[in-house]
Amino acid sequence: MESRTIRAATAALHVGMTGHGPDVVVLTGGPGCVQYLERDDLAPRGHRAWYPEPRGVGRSGGGPHTMEQAIADLETVRAAAGVGSWLVVGHSWGCDLGLRYAVEHPEAVTALVGVAGRGPQRDRTWSEAYEAGRPTEPKVEIDWVPAVHAALGASFTEWTQRPDLWRGLATCEVPMHFLAAGDDIRPSWPVEQVAALVPHGRFSTVPGVPHDFWFTHPEVWTETITYACTAFQ
Repeated sequence: MESRTIRAATAALHVGMTGHGPDVVVLTGGPGCVQYLERDDLAPRGHRAWYPEPRGVGRSGGGPHTMEQAIADLETVRAAAGVGSWLVVGHSWGCDLGLRYAVEHPEAVTALVGVAGRGPQRDRTWSEAYEAGRPTEPKVEIDWVPAVHAALGASFTEWTQRPDLWRGLATCEVPMHFLAAGDDIRPSWPVEQVAALVPHGRFSTVPGVPHDFWFTHPEVWTETITYACTAFQ
């Protein structure tokens, strides 16, 4: 795994890179978590994978910010890396950020692979199911920054309430494949709805794995995202 520092607006961003082939940018969850997928064994095989660490988290400078800034940072990384367009792999919050990125910058995103995302909603029954299942979920220790989490969470809520949200999704021509973890405590119906709404959407389930199966079942993770990425070539 190689790494570099890329200068974005008011902050220096850590970016890891590994592999060779078509370019993939890998977005992690949270929001506000460190880049926990930056591992050679988790990279999609046959691709060159980029791993930006979010602004204000871990090895990246800066602080609390909005989704708009997070997307601007991705565009800065893409330009600095000399990548014309790339496939986006997003886990959890990274799936939701990747979805907005695809809608607002379709020229930069060849396709989206969204794994165990929440989807653009603030539904009470979804939250109740999530809270009820938390005691049974496998514990995975991931460093995170509460202030970044709060700022991006507020920005996410603002995005879900935009009047043009669903029109933007319904007219986005970027191919998208949403994958649910079969044993996730988070209901998958929101991303199933998005998959049915976008013009080139697909939904499938990875059976027998929890939300963070990159940690509990790393071989399954790598096989899953490699297959999904290769299908878009």
